[in-house]
Amino acid sequence: MDSGSGSEQIEDKSGNELESTEQPTNKKKRYHRHTARQIQEMEAVFKECPHPDDKQRMRLSQELGLKPRQVKFWFQNRRTQMKAQQDRSDNVILRAENESLKNEFYRLQAELSKLVCPNCGGPAVPGGISFEEIRIENARLREELERVCAIASRYIGRPIQTMGASPAIMPPSLDLDMNIYPRHFTEPMASCAEFMPMPMLPAETGSFPENNLIIVEEEKNVAMELAMSSMDELVKMCRVNEPLWIRSNENGKELLNLEEHARMFPWPLNLKQRSSELRTEASRDSTVVIMNSVTLVDAFLDANKWTELFPSIVARAKSVQVISPGVSGPNGSLQLMYAELQVLSPLVPTREAYFLRYCQQQTVDDETYWAIVDFPMDGFHNNLQASFPLYRRKPSGCLIQDMPNGYSRVTWIEHAEIEEKPVHQIFSHFVYNGMAFGAHRWLAVLERQCERVASLMARNIADLGVIPSPEARKNLMRLAQRMIRTFCVNISTSSGQLWTALPDSSDDTVRITTRKVTEPGQPNGLILCAVSTTWLPYPHYQVFDLLRDERRRSQLEVLSNGNALHEVAHIANGSHPGNCISLLRINVASNSSQHVELMLQESCTDRSGSLVVYSTVDVDSVQLAMSGEDPSCIPLLPLGFFITPVEVIRDSNDHEGNKSAEEGNGHISGSLLTVGLQVLASTVPSAKINLSSIAAINNHLCTTVHQITAALSSGGSPACPDNGNGVLGGGSCSEPSTTPEK
Repeated sequence: MDSGSGSEQIEDKSGNELESTEQPTNKKKRYHRHTARQIQEMEAVFKECPHPDDKQRMRLSQELGLKPRQVKFWFQNRRTQMKAQQDRSDNVILRAENESLKNEFYRLQAELSKLVCPNCGGPAVPGGISFEEIRIENARLREELERVCAIASRYIGRPIQTMGASPAIMPPSLDLDMNIYPRHFTEPMASCAEFMPMPMLPAETGSFPENNLIIVEEEKNVAMELAMSSMDELVKMCRVNEPLWIRSNENGKELLNLEEHARMFPWPLNLKQRSSELRTEASRDSTVVIMNSVTLVDAFLDANKWTELFPSIVARAKSVQVISPGVSGPNGSLQLMYAELQVLSPLVPTREAYFLRYCQQQTVDDETYWAIVDFPMDGFHNNLQASFPLYRRKPSGCLIQDMPNGYSRVTWIEHAEIEEKPVHQIFSHFVYNGMAFGAHRWLAVLERQCERVASLMARNIADLGVIPSPEARKNLMRLAQRMIRTFCVNISTSSGQLWTALPDSSDDTVRITTRKVTEPGQPNGLILCAVSTTWLPYPHYQVFDLLRDERRRSQLEVLSNGNALHEVAHIANGSHPGNCISLLRINVASNSSQHVELMLQESCTDRSGSLVVYSTVDVDSVQLAMSGEDPSCIPLLPLGFFITPVEVIRDSNDHEGNKSAEEGNGHISGSLLTVGLQVLASTVPSAKINLSSIAAINNHLCTTVHQITAALSSGGSPACPDNGNGVLGGGSCSEPSTTPEK
């Protein structure tokens, strides 16, 4: 048979007939090879009817110029070949399933041997357990899991596959012993045609504030009038320069002229104005992103996609009401939305707001673009539950204009009124200058996330390390995306999460909290989280380069426990080499082929800051993620770092500035390092935290900051700001711990 076609036959004779009529001479046998057209025609018939009758065979033989027996033998051989292929495929699947069940059995046996009774501290199961008992218990648990998944599928509206289905798709193990492999990621990232977000975290569902807001039918016309007025304001604020926007001589950023703004845009319908106690934040920025306008608009109008597009800014969001669905797509869409915005630190309170979002396609000066504007709900509901601090989102949004090759130019306006409440001093410069929630940060995150989405949708990547396929690469990226999202939510004050200051913290920047976890996606039990923020006199890219490199970070004993980290997979997801996902093997002496410790890490950086987040995972979880199964059941307890660039204004009387620092216009570059640690304090969610656990994680946090600072100082002389500048303050350069001033 020739490559599945069965095209090579002995003319006029079957195999049995040849044996019976074969002469004892050395006469050469005559073979007949079918033509490509004959094979193609018979293949087409075979797909429809693998068992043709005499009439069909006769018709085929006349059409193809073959004898009926030749057609008959071809179909016989083709059926035999198909059966052999199916048998081989079934054999591979059964072998993989058998291997998986054996591995699961050995894993359960090892886990049973390590179980400890939470009450007495002794062995959880007295005496030995026979293999038969374990096998019966395993089967019972598998049936129970399938029953629970079937019930859950009816509620969430989609099927849930059990873990037992994955071995048939994935190979039984990954080759994690490779030392060095070439990283040829030369494939240009194409613009994505679709944006597929990760599902919301289980802890976020149902946690939105209940205000029973709705725009009634009589108010919809007023809402649409406000939408048109706000859209006009947004377009003018994007396109008009001076005197509406004035360039600052201090830092070169654009500042909004409030008097000119009040003259140009009197708020319509004489709606209620806020008191003068509110502080105004306004900023404008523009950039080009690798995503087309249609995909961007779709992401902005879907609360879940919008949240995933800005994981470090949008803590949670939802569409409360669709007032107008739009005409022929999103054009003219108007909806009521709720959002909670965050900075990745418990020292900065989140900002919550209800607002209306309007989308419209416009053509101005022969240029077509999409415009999306958010504006407040003033005049509709005066009994809104005020957030802390009070946050009022004035007409803000963006203009999106298509560019060649799937790119878009985005001009962003961020305009809000915020209640003047004290912010911790270490973040005061970052918040009051508009860097925390301004247009600069929104666009920086958008630009990086668009590159990540383009990488997620990319194909034909040349080398994936131990990742077996592009689909496995995509699934691993989505698992890392959930890890980033979990980390961002857990180290901020989102969803009303309460934090406690440690009394023995000298600079009052250490916060701790506990939470009880019973949902899948994180280890079940009582989780203790500690976060600390430290000002460092080093540029943020220098701190980022130290923490993202597994070889340099493994030198920090507190973060690696003295173990070396070995990268076995690498996924580039951005133009900057620091934007990547790595699968690291933890080289522990106790590691064996049966038990391998892995670490999933994602690092990302942009002009607004950097993130390095990682979490330990086991090989089974990595295989599950790569196989295309739902990764939401994989427990992740991420740790990581958030690095924020800041500029400290140097005192004009300071004539001893370090020349190695970036001193432009009297500014010295520094950064805020936020360290977030999480530990599973108890596997019992109702357990109580003890003081020894708090002291241990606080000591670990302080040691981490100290070793990072020491590693940075050994790499070069940092910029040392004047301690009396009155802006932010910094630690003494003679002390590696770099404690911020009060």
